[in-house]
Amino acid sequence: MADYAPLFRPTRAAVNYGYTTPAMSGRLTEREAATRHEVSEQPRSEIWLELDETERIDAVTDYHRRTRAQLESPELHVVVHVIVENQIALGEATPVPATLGRLMDEGLDRHEVIHAIGAILMSIFHDVAREADDDGGDINAKYSRELAKLTAASWRSQVE
Repeated sequence: MADYAPLFRPTRAAVNYGYTTPAMSGRLTEREAATRHEVSEQPRSEIWLELDETERIDAVTDYHRRTRAQLESPELHVVVHVIVENQIALGEATPVPATLGRLMDEGLDRHEVIHAIGAILMSIFHDVAREADDDGGDINAKYSRELAKLTAASWRSQVE
């Protein structure tokens, strides 16, 4: 599998000391809060899924601008964030919410987990594009297996 961890590792940390966002303070409607994405906070699934794809992409793009994240491929990074957020919002229809919970229990923060899941997703996309998929075309099964194998320790070893 290709190594996509570097795509999900900002080259400069963005730290907001003492900053409370409007979403955190309750001054926004739920829809406004969803469009003012905070990756450390899980948006309400039904609100997130009501946004159209462009609004979701814009919200995640805005988050990365506000945090001044320096990314090698910002567009790809944002789209993968949105895909993973979509899968989280879908609930039990995918193994992603369970993986999110398990990896956070192992000590990763929510943003790190989104990056770890996104790296697996991109690796599978890469394999499929190169026709290196060995699973008879069942990429969902492969995705589930890879997510099940993912641990906080294995992710940290890739990004360090």
